Amino acid sequence: MSNGKDTQPANVPADEFAASDDKQEAYSAVAEAGAVRVRRSRWERSRIALSKAPATAWFGMIVIALYAFVAIFAQVLAPYGEAQIFAKADLPWAMLGGQPEHFFGTDQIGRDVLTRLIYGAQNTIGIALLTTLLSFLIGGSLGLIAAINRSWLDQILSRGVDVLMSIPSLIFALMLLSIFGSSIPSLIGIIAVLDSTRVFRLTRSVAGNVVVMDYVEAAKLRGEGLGWIMRKEILPNIMPPLVAEFGLRFSFVFLTIAALSFLGLGIQPPTAAWGSMVRDGSRFIQFVAFDWTLALPSLLPAGAVALLTVAVNFVVDWFLHKTSGLRDE
Repeated sequence: MSNGKDTQPANVPADEFAASDDKQEAYSAVAEAGAVRVRRSRWERSRIALSKAPATAWFGMIVIALYAFVAIFAQVLAPYGEAQIFAKADLPWAMLGGQPEHFFGTDQIGRDVLTRLIYGAQNTIGIALLTTLLSFLIGGSLGLIAAINRSWLDQILSRGVDVLMSIPSLIFALMLLSIFGSSIPSLIGIIAVLDSTRVFRLTRSVAGNVVVMDYVEAAKLRGEGLGWIMRKEILPNIMPPLVAEFGLRFSFVFLTIAALSFLGLGIQPPTAAWGSMVRDGSRFIQFVAFDWTLALPSLLPAGAVALLTVAVNFVVDWFLHKTSGLRDE
């Protein structure tokens, strides 16, 4: 019979039973509820998120980091000058009988292909990044203004964006570059304006669900300015879709610049660009049936473009899945 008190089990020593009894008496629900919880730092949260990232996301981040390293330190990594010309043109790879000092051979006028690839990374990726940032600055700002000010200004901006989006962007870019010239500032400005229309539509859509919230109305009643409401109340709550869209827009801008360079209206010689390198090597494509090595000058820059595009999409897919609130079963 139990007398209302804890009895010591026969197979537990007396000192261990007393220690466990002291722990039970020392526990306090009030103390546990009132305990101060230390919030994880941003670095710790990022480390935990990265530890749970899938292999595809890790692959994408490693490729992006490698491309960024090459683009930043192109002048140090490149063995020769960007436009330096050597005596022998169209040399094959060193492993296919070419000269060892030109690992990937030379192009049609005697420039080192490896050097052109390295400088092409700096030029193509750098211009694509600047263009994407400018397009988000233009489209994001106008999209936020249109979402907050639902009046005639919203109608004017929205109808103007509809007109620009109704014209195929590549054809429109070719026409504008033919008019204003193919300089790098013109290339950045034209593509940024054309691409900002997509950013405007997304920003206006996601911000429209936030501007009707009570905390935004309270900020308006407090007399806060339009810029303050955009920066402090709306923008932090729409960042996940915008960050994901930034990765996708970068991929599209990157491919657009490569396509324009391939067509001869993008980055102009002697500046190295992957699109123009594909165009220069494409003259050998018709002879690939007789010698497959003739396709290598075009495959190298084309493969570099494709690999970076796939890597960025892997990272964007993981980021979208993480910020969407979905969980793997």
